[in-house]
Amino acid sequence: MALVSLIGCAASPPVQPEMPEASPAAIAPADPPSDIPPAASNAEAPAAFDVASAASEVDAAIPPVLSGAIAQQPGIQQTILAENLEHPWGIAWLPNGDMLVTERPGRLRIIRNGRLDPTPIPGVPPVLAVGQGGLLDIALHPQFAENRWVYFTYAHGAVDANQTRVARAQFDGTRLTNWTVLFEVNRAKTQGQHFGSRLAWLPDNTLLVSIGDGGNPPVQLDGDLIRNQAQNLNVHLGKIVRLNDDGSIPVDNPFVNTPNAEPSIWSYGHRNIQGLAFDPETQRVWSTEHGSRGGDELNLIAPGKNYGWPVVTFSREYSGGVISSEQSRPGMVDPRLVWTPATAPSGLAIYRGDRFPEWQGKLFAGGLVSQDVRQIEVDEAGRVVNESSIPIGQRVRDVRQGPDGYLYVLTDAPNGRLIRLGASR
Repeated sequence: MALVSLIGCAASPPVQPEMPEASPAAIAPADPPSDIPPAASNAEAPAAFDVASAASEVDAAIPPVLSGAIAQQPGIQQTILAENLEHPWGIAWLPNGDMLVTERPGRLRIIRNGRLDPTPIPGVPPVLAVGQGGLLDIALHPQFAENRWVYFTYAHGAVDANQTRVARAQFDGTRLTNWTVLFEVNRAKTQGQHFGSRLAWLPDNTLLVSIGDGGNPPVQLDGDLIRNQAQNLNVHLGKIVRLNDDGSIPVDNPFVNTPNAEPSIWSYGHRNIQGLAFDPETQRVWSTEHGSRGGDELNLIAPGKNYGWPVVTFSREYSGGVISSEQSRPGMVDPRLVWTPATAPSGLAIYRGDRFPEWQGKLFAGGLVSQDVRQIEVDEAGRVVNESSIPIGQRVRDVRQGPDGYLYVLTDAPNGRLIRLGASR
């Protein structure tokens, strides 16, 4: 398969794996009661999601672009809005403009009227905050103003037996109540790697959740390297799952009628997705995925598709050895963009605001190792046609478009920042 390179004018950073700072482990107790009243009904039915169209787009024979030296994007203003956030992971906006921010050690913070409240929001149960685990992503229900539901992903369990969970709770402006576990990965793993954990809503009010493959060698499950579970349709590891807003399984999920397959699975063959976003204009789902040593990916996601890990990959072992001799195979979806050296992508936004017309439709992908935000332009067919870098100078954990049309960045550090990006005029 032909490969295309994007060439800019600046050198890429050296290869490094993602190595978040460890936090003390806090083991979650038994779950609180979950017999709560159902969410308030929405008077307006949610829009449909065109499953057939999404699946057909990824079948087009579009070769991956190999990222080369990247030019820096000039004229980007950066305003620090909050500091001293401890390893922040995800951000969500309340209807009044206040912001909820998760901190990986297990706290939910709120920024009210532009100021970080020093007191965490109560109601979050203890989480497993070790390695890459902890309190992770956050998303408000599309009808939050009516039902007050906030959704979370987090690591649960102990160092020798843990998994990613999805829960929701109701937020009254001061505290969380009715914390309810909706989903749990069906096999426990060891150590604190690869929880995945990004959330993205589809227009039909179903929720996509990325689940990591469980970890690097020598971590095993059932006598085999755990990463091979990404190809096993009976296990959630290395998948994107799709849930109804109450945690039940949508009847049109691609493997609902497949014997010995988990019906929640939406796509598979993933390593560790930490960027996931739905574009309402094109109806596309995009993801960014950590490779091992190099081979990080930007993917166009469609239901039922196999994204290859670890059977096909541009990655190498951290030790330098070969993971697979294949980088493409019929029946497996090629990435649209490959980053080698690694950027360690985390956080993804598709700009659809009206404040900066020059950003319209572009993707913005955070980088932990590269310490930047990659601005990615795609054409109508979903081909990557340009890429540039917005240097941040700290590990970028999340990138979101705010309701005001600005882009917002969370940096992953013991004194992490919330930064607002805006193009100079």
